[in-house]
Amino acid sequence: MTTLYILIALLLIVGVGAYWFINSAPPLPDNVDQLIQQIKTEGVPEFIEGRTGTAKNGDVTIGYEVIDNQKDSNETIVLINGHSQILLDWPKYFYQPLVDAGYKVIRFDNRGVGSSDWLPNYDKKKPYLLEDMAKDVIAILDQEGIEKAHIIGMSMGGMIGQRLAISHADRVHSLTSIMSTGYFYDPKLTNVPKVFYKDLIAVSLKYPLKANDDTTQMKLNLAIRQLQDGKGAYTLDHKFVMQRCLYELKKRRGYNKKVVDQHSLAIEKSGSRYDELGSITVPTLVIHGTTDPLIKFEHAEKYSKMIPNATTLFIEGMGHDLPPIHTKKMTSAILNNFAKTEMTSAN
Repeated sequence: MTTLYILIALLLIVGVGAYWFINSAPPLPDNVDQLIQQIKTEGVPEFIEGRTGTAKNGDVTIGYEVIDNQKDSNETIVLINGHSQILLDWPKYFYQPLVDAGYKVIRFDNRGVGSSDWLPNYDKKKPYLLEDMAKDVIAILDQEGIEKAHIIGMSMGGMIGQRLAISHADRVHSLTSIMSTGYFYDPKLTNVPKVFYKDLIAVSLKYPLKANDDTTQMKLNLAIRQLQDGKGAYTLDHKFVMQRCLYELKKRRGYNKKVVDQHSLAIEKSGSRYDELGSITVPTLVIHGTTDPLIKFEHAEKYSKMIPNATTLFIEGMGHDLPPIHTKKMTSAILNNFAKTEMTSAN
């Protein structure tokens, strides 16, 4: 009997600990259930407004969207998403000012997410690398008959953008690397803070994904998005985040849980780009928030100095996100970086 009592006590301790851990997750807004009901009642707005297409990189199909400008310019911008992100994670308020400035914009789903191949035969012993993902971009350019493009990448997308500027400079006009790093696992810098990992695990346990359960998926999507906030004077549009999530669930392919490990392994196995950043010759802009909770600001301070003549835009209080309040200053810096390409060509 003594052994039974001990076992029961241990189970109670584990149960209480698990309950406490799960409920330590940062809370969602008090009105989240009302917002979800409102979104489901109203329906979601259209998030795909451009022309869609596909490109092939070997056996991998990449889905993309082309948002044309209304001007004569044939300059193209390619937006590269971050880890596990879909093309919808590039919000209209970010890319529309660039379209209005006369640029054609392409946003796409990295392999493993959205409309691109989910790679059912993925072998973690032979993972794809950031170089392979960079070649996915080249495949899109080839498909669209585009010789060169301005590359804008956020987070892992910034890493892929760096890879493009290093290995495929002849296809790159300029590079903008947002909330990214030259080496995610730099032992001399802060890796993902433990509190971020703890909160990420907690929200994942609190909102476990189930088939056809779009309510829980919307809550998880919002919870993860909240973790990425900075400490600046801006607020997250909760309704917009969940509308975008429901659109993906109802009108596209939904979310691929297996891609988390695939993208993580691509970053890990690709290693450091520190020794190669000095070879980047295209005009480069590094944008980073000073309170980024995922890729700490010190990463941007370090790798930006390794890229010859790189300019920086460090935004006080911004996190691992693209808040509307900072769009104007980011657009201005990006367009100034584009202008350097024209100056270089003139010389």
